[in-house]
Amino acid sequence: MAPSQEPFGNITLKAEDLAATFEKLPTLMVEDLHRRGAWFSACFRVGIGSIPFDLEILRGRLTKLERGPFLMRSCQFSISATEEAWLRFWKPIPEPGWHDIFALTKRGVARIEGDLQPLMANLQYVKDLLALPRRLAISAEK
Repeated sequence: MAPSQEPFGNITLKAEDLAATFEKLPTLMVEDLHRRGAWFSACFRVGIGSIPFDLEILRGRLTKLERGPFLMRSCQFSISATEEAWLRFWKPIPEPGWHDIFALTKRGVARIEGDLQPLMANLQYVKDLLALPRRLAISAEK
């Protein structure tokens, strides 16, 4: 895959680097997110370019984060975006139009598919979960 030309902190990332960043998600979880997701349990997929991740949330806790692809594994919903989209989304302060998963879909660089009810019922939780890698960008800039 071609490297992205957008900086993330002081470095340029490829899909593998973005995936490695996303794999750090369990270490970025905060208690506030656990509390707000106390009634949320779901299995969903996040696609970073061509790299899929399956996540399992059980009562607000991230219990499983597995890198795919997995054949014939179901999920309730999926959110996938291009490498550039995740790169810009995970900036400490994203530019307008790159700041939100729905803004990314409006731009045509992301897709949301599947059963949207669990996503919409827990939208702020999912948005905050997906935004956690921004913390790494902030620490990279320091």
